[in-house]
Amino acid sequence: MATTTQKDYYATLGVKKTATAEDIRKAFRKLARKYHPDVNPGDKKAEEKFKEISEANDILSDEKKRKVYDQLGFYSDQIDPAQAEAYARQQNMGGQPPVDFGGFDFSGFQGGAGQQTGSSGPGSTGWSSFKDIFSGIFSGQQQQGRPRGPEPGTDLEYQVTVDFWTAIRGGQARLTVHRQEVCPTCHGKASTGGPQTCPECNGSGQVTQMGGRMKFNIPCPRCNGTGRISNACPTCHGEGVVDRSENVEFRIKPGTRDGQRIRLQGKGNAGRNGGSTGDLYLIVRTGTHPVFTRQGDDIHITVPVTVPEASLGAKVDVPTIDGRAQLKIPPGTQSGQKLRMRDRGVESASNTGQRGDQIVTVEVIVPTLQDERSREIMRELAKLNNQDPRVQLFDKL
Repeated sequence: MATTTQKDYYATLGVKKTATAEDIRKAFRKLARKYHPDVNPGDKKAEEKFKEISEANDILSDEKKRKVYDQLGFYSDQIDPAQAEAYARQQNMGGQPPVDFGGFDFSGFQGGAGQQTGSSGPGSTGWSSFKDIFSGIFSGQQQQGRPRGPEPGTDLEYQVTVDFWTAIRGGQARLTVHRQEVCPTCHGKASTGGPQTCPECNGSGQVTQMGGRMKFNIPCPRCNGTGRISNACPTCHGEGVVDRSENVEFRIKPGTRDGQRIRLQGKGNAGRNGGSTGDLYLIVRTGTHPVFTRQGDDIHITVPVTVPEASLGAKVDVPTIDGRAQLKIPPGTQSGQKLRMRDRGVESASNTGQRGDQIVTVEVIVPTLQDERSREIMRELAKLNNQDPRVQLFDKL
């Protein structure tokens, strides 16, 4: 009878057994970024490593699964944490020899010679009660051999960068996505022929798994406890899905913001055994512009003006995302002052018909005087306007 390999999930993620849930999450994310198939296309070793760390994370990130694993050294979805704890407690009973609990059959410990029936013997609190604890773990070969039901496909998430103008005005974009599709050879059935004896369990439907000094018989994971398997599809190797790259076209709505998520239904990984296909989520990153800066639906821009324009007031041409527009500079405008141009910003992506504003930061440009006549005029201007702009600084001391 085949024996499954005991796995050290903590070593797989590179964490200690005392690691917190946050430690496990960080370790998995770090390794996932390194070994993800999208980062290592065509690398089978990286793909297998990604599967290993995903399996370890699935067990250790789930409180109940982790408790079972910590108690027994392996995980089975047919054992709950309370049963695992009782099992570990029984395993640690003083003076007990190594025991083979083949298929959880405890008949050998009941009614035999030398069985103790007192309050401290195994007949009362030991093996017979231990049998009761595990009597509901397996409900028979019929349940073990039940065919696996449909499994929905997983969602995918990609980042996509679009230029500044596409995000504002909308348009079409394209992205190459690596996803799992239903196998075209077996149409998702994972097999192409009649059933054969499972080589993992030799047709018994069970495999032996070690838990410390004890031994469990569990349903064979390869044949799901049936003892029979079908000929694996040569295209998908029995997975029912194949990896494919696909060019996906999608629409960018006008006014799309940086970080906005777009959902493409049914563009994720294909399901197994007739399960539904997952979705594709796109996180949009918008490009920058040398003149405009976007904040939400508002456009920010810095516009230089001359000293006379700022002092006397003027109407100046400024660029907007719609082209040139006139801006009124009030008399006495200071450098750094912000002026608002209403409804000159980005159209909202929420289809409300609203638009943001354009916020203009005024930058007063002091001229470089090239001749004596200009300097003379500036000196005359200083005499006529001799207020000290720094006096308020000293008043506050």
